[in-house]
Amino acid sequence: MSGLVVVGVDGSASSLAAVEAAAREARWRGAGLRLVHAFIWPAMHVPLGPSPLGPPEGGLRNMVEHLLAEAEARARTVAPEMEVSRAVVTGEPLTVLQAQSRAAELVVVGSRGMGGFVGLMVGSTAVHLAAHGRCPVLVVREQGQGTGPIVVGVDGSSAAAGAVDFAFAEAALRGVDIVALHAWTTWNAPMPAPQDEAMPYANEPEVLAAREERLLSEALAGHQETYPGVSVKREVVHGGTREALIEASRTAQLLVVGARGRGGFAGLLLGSVSQAMLHHAHCPVAVVRGPSNGR
Repeated sequence: MSGLVVVGVDGSASSLAAVEAAAREARWRGAGLRLVHAFIWPAMHVPLGPSPLGPPEGGLRNMVEHLLAEAEARARTVAPEMEVSRAVVTGEPLTVLQAQSRAAELVVVGSRGMGGFVGLMVGSTAVHLAAHGRCPVLVVREQGQGTGPIVVGVDGSSAAAGAVDFAFAEAALRGVDIVALHAWTTWNAPMPAPQDEAMPYANEPEVLAAREERLLSEALAGHQETYPGVSVKREVVHGGTREALIEASRTAQLLVVGARGRGGFAGLLLGSVSQAMLHHAHCPVAVVRGPSNGR
């Protein structure tokens, strides 16, 4: 075992889909799988054992053990020989899984848990972890495993550099191709002063497009030498980043984005693009904070 993949378990259909995805990730990595349930009831002083008037197998603690047993059985349908551990941790899911991320190389959660409001496409736990997790966070919906490429969003930021690192490593593990997508508009492309000071402070679209092509090439530099078996298709799109990534996710098996791009406000932990992907992408989304930490 060379690492640890952590998955949050709460018994929802979304979390069981996350368990299967986490089992695949652990198998590809040769890592162990840890099933984690955040057990909030002890902190609220609620009786945990079976009721004197109910069956002996009742009670909250027995319910949790049943949830984890079901999750482990689901994981072993994907990887029968994998090392699996269970952890029941007192606390609410946000803080429990954030703490678990410190020792993990990947945390996997379902897009929606047992709580929340009907109609929301992604739950608060997934969004919180994407912003605060100490390792990459994979958010999974109930849909089955896709067969398309891995799409990675590239914008030249340090967070996107970490996303590119993760995407190449993940593509090598899965044996699939990468689509490296960079979207730009005249509003988000850097516009240096023209060489002739008498000209307006602007650039022709062709000049901007050439700069954005270079940005993507520089962001990918060295990765294909490190991962020679990974084929990369480069796409530079003149248009909105959110729209381009959501459309690309329709045929992807995984979308990888950095937690923060080069826009937005300093101090924010999760940018508007990564939040939009969590809510609207058509495939699982991996959110990577900052440069790769090598775990």
